[in-house]
Amino acid sequence: MKTVQISLNSINKVKSFVNDITKFDCDFDLVSGRYVIDAKSIMGIFSLDLSKSIELNIHASESETEEILKVLETYLV
Repeated sequence: MKTVQISLNSINKVKSFVNDITKFDCDFDLVSGRYVIDAKSIMGIFSLDLSKSIELNIHASESETEEILKVLETYLV
């Protein structure tokens, strides 16, 4: 598992983020405080405080994680 900090501070960023990660066949969790949300759930993401950076847990193999991080570069803090 790899953990990174991301920023989803606009509606368009949230939509493009969900579109980007649904291309991968692994699990993603967003952690904000005591809440853990499925990162592929657009409704779940909107229940979080998006004004702050959010922790993203990527549950994937090491080689797949590298590819995922390249796709998610624009969201990384």
